[in-house]
Amino acid sequence: MDGAMVTPGRTAGLFAGAAVLRLAIFTLLPKLPDLLTGRVEISTPVTSFKRLQEGLFLYNHNVSPYDGGVYHQAPLFLPLFSLLPDFSSLPIFTYLLYTAADLLSALALWKIADSGEAGSSALFTSPRKGKRWSGFIIAALFLFNPFTVATCLGRSTSVFTTCAILHAIAKAVSGAPFGAMIALSFASYLSMYPLLLLPPLILLSYDRQRPERATKSGLKFAATCASVVAGVLAVLFQMSSLVTGSWEFLPSTYGVQLTLSDLTPNVGLWWYFFVEMFDSFRSFFLAVFWLHLASYVGGLTMRIRRQPLVVLTLLMGIFGIFKPYPSISDTSLFLALVPLYRHVFPLMRYTFVIAAVILYASFLGPAFYHLWIYAGSGNANFFYAITLVWGLGQSLLVCDLMFAVLRDEWEVERPEMVGKEIRQI
Repeated sequence: MDGAMVTPGRTAGLFAGAAVLRLAIFTLLPKLPDLLTGRVEISTPVTSFKRLQEGLFLYNHNVSPYDGGVYHQAPLFLPLFSLLPDFSSLPIFTYLLYTAADLLSALALWKIADSGEAGSSALFTSPRKGKRWSGFIIAALFLFNPFTVATCLGRSTSVFTTCAILHAIAKAVSGAPFGAMIALSFASYLSMYPLLLLPPLILLSYDRQRPERATKSGLKFAATCASVVAGVLAVLFQMSSLVTGSWEFLPSTYGVQLTLSDLTPNVGLWWYFFVEMFDSFRSFFLAVFWLHLASYVGGLTMRIRRQPLVVLTLLMGIFGIFKPYPSISDTSLFLALVPLYRHVFPLMRYTFVIAAVILYASFLGPAFYHLWIYAGSGNANFFYAITLVWGLGQSLLVCDLMFAVLRDEWEVERPEMVGKEIRQI
């Protein structure tokens, strides 16, 4: 295992360096975070910090935060951020909150990496598992990923969803299914789409449960986990209704994602499609798009049953492409999980093409958006075209990683095929 010897000093240095980097940019370059906050690649209608500030202003003045159709985020963000000092006069506490969320995410990712689940699950052990990277390297790649840093600086509330998802997986691989379900409930409450991770997370929790607790049948275990998620979500919804004084937050938060009522441009594939959509076909294609997104869950969970962590990783990549309001935060989460499979990197076929396409879209995306919105020398097709390239790069990575994982399983079943080239006819 690369980088296995990690001293406490190096660990402290890693987290301190990541925190100092973020806080230094926040304080020394105050205009940069404000610029990033308004970028469509970072902020979406359901994660924007500016919209959160608008909702917080209304909340503090005893007005429903959902009046005006601007705020579309979870109600419990409002009492949390209202406890912080006024952002305009003392923003350091907000900076510390977002920095802490990133550090907690990295800590959970470290635990996932050190569990060895990526290379050796309960039902499958890769012969290449010794080539994996240590938790230190995995955490460092996440903390210093430009997408992760930009998301933190832009103060997108998606950082809290990322933190909850990673802690759910970390709890699952640690043999704590109850904690995993609670963390997933919080992630689903904040962003809704993580609820689709429930089936593979239940399988992961079931495979990794401690021997003294491994007495329940699979169906009974799954029913218990689903009940925990439903119970926690019910409590969170009840608390939300008490905060807002009504249940209007449901259509204003989750309803917006289900119906795509806010067509603000983003790096996803939905917005332009529905801008051009005739109203008479809108409901049908909304159902088709959501069915397409959800259809991956069952197929991947059954096909790669022996490696549920792989399923979770692939689904994070798919959600970053096909969910209604994606951002680079979703990509940073997917890219944080991909290095867990260092042992199958030699089996991947298109790493150079993938890296080139993602970098190409990363640099040209802001340029095309500027040409459309500010320079006036382009139109929406410019920006949507580059988002298609962005989606292509992520799709290639998802497909290539899945090929490598399945090839690894296949070579275990057929050792005589190790190292031999396969040609598709």
